[in-house]
Amino acid sequence: MLNRKNKILMMKLISLFSVIRGYNIPIIVIAQYLSAIFILAPEKRALSIILDFDLFIIVFASSLTIASGYIINNFYDRKKDLINRPNKSMLDRLVSQKTKLQVYFTLNFMVVFLAIFVSWRAFVYFSVYIFLIWYYSHRIKKYPIIGNLTAAFLAILPFFAIFLYYKNFYEVIFGHATFLFLLLLIREMIKDLENIKGDLANDYKTIPIIYGETVSKKIITALTITTIIPVYVLIEIFDVGYMDMYFYFCLIILIFFMLRLWKSDTKEQFLLLHNVLKFLIVAGVFSIILINPSVLWHGRKLLETI
Repeated sequence: MLNRKNKILMMKLISLFSVIRGYNIPIIVIAQYLSAIFILAPEKRALSIILDFDLFIIVFASSLTIASGYIINNFYDRKKDLINRPNKSMLDRLVSQKTKLQVYFTLNFMVVFLAIFVSWRAFVYFSVYIFLIWYYSHRIKKYPIIGNLTAAFLAILPFFAIFLYYKNFYEVIFGHATFLFLLLLIREMIKDLENIKGDLANDYKTIPIIYGETVSKKIITALTITTIIPVYVLIEIFDVGYMDMYFYFCLIILIFFMLRLWKSDTKEQFLLLHNVLKFLIVAGVFSIILINPSVLWHGRKLLETI
């Protein structure tokens, strides 16, 4: 049996896990490694990529940066979250604001320290990334359009760290990045509809607050239709292997998503749409394997010589 002191410590650890959204970070780690194996460095064997120590440091530093980003975002959004996410907010408040800041600065120091061992470019990259996350949480997120664009951009930046590490400028990379960026941007705009009460109470200038829900839905619909462009490019121009099944599946789901969007007007309905997008993003991570499963045990160059 746990004594009172240990119970309190356990609850604070659970609270901190909630603050850094620890359930999201493993997905991002998996996504980075799968992107490296199947898209950015397909000529290498999977085992050699997994055992690459410098790559491990970059992925680990990315995870710490994302965790610190969630902390600073939680720090600035504490009042808004009391309205939008009361249950999660009560759990998150078990850790004091002072402790959150201490963990935030500790994680960022570790990131910068680790980045120096990889290269000066990694040091500059992560320093800029940390600053952008802070500036977004502190100021940019309160403004319409630019806040949504910045949030989506910051969400895909960890993949550019891997991109810069391998220095492989495959055009197909931009197709995948564009599709992911659009899904993330749509998700951010759905979150604005979902959190409109808390945003309004805390003077956040989001699109649905300034221009209305109808305008917001029109923009989301336009962005959803735009996803057809990167999907077409990836399927018809580039070779994405069996991953084309995922993209066809996405298009079907997004059609129903748009229909449901125009019938939604409550927080619960927008939350459902939000979760649909999260599902598509997570499914997309694991669908990367479908590009060429053989790359797991062979490099692409080895396959081409057989």
